[in-house]
Amino acid sequence: MPKKMFRRFMPDPKQLRKHKHLKIFGALLHDANLWHLNRRSAAGAFAVGLFMAWMPIPCQMLFAAGAAILFRVNLPISVALVWISNPITMPPLFYAAYVLGAKLTGLSIPADQGDLTWQWLLSAMGTVGPAFLLGCFIFAILSSSIGYFFVRLLWRYSILRDWNKRKLRRSQQQKH
Repeated sequence: MPKKMFRRFMPDPKQLRKHKHLKIFGALLHDANLWHLNRRSAAGAFAVGLFMAWMPIPCQMLFAAGAAILFRVNLPISVALVWISNPITMPPLFYAAYVLGAKLTGLSIPADQGDLTWQWLLSAMGTVGPAFLLGCFIFAILSSSIGYFFVRLLWRYSILRDWNKRKLRRSQQQKH
């Protein structure tokens, strides 16, 4: 079941190998493990993609692709999951990371942040930056761990369910 579900949404590996931004990885993209879909590669891809989604850096997709290649996990899933943090979801996600980091570092969270401009952001980065980065790192570790173990459990559940269905069918066929 998970394999069928994931395959439905996966792009064609040949198309991804030709993608202009992924060409920097060259021959590394020809590793078959990057395109396999099994419990290990899918769970690892979730861990990589969810971790990179919390990183407040440009080109998250390239870093996710590099990590997928490094850990030899499913590349399309890793890259796709980075889009959890997109221009719409980024503000609430990163604000939550800042709040968590501020609480852990003992930094008070001002009620009025002022105007959210580049100048304010650059001037405040010295005070809010460490708390923000700590929150991002904690959420990255938590979400990647939860994603990894959830996919492993879902995959195992699916296999056990299929075995039980087969066993039931076999026993019903033997009765007739």
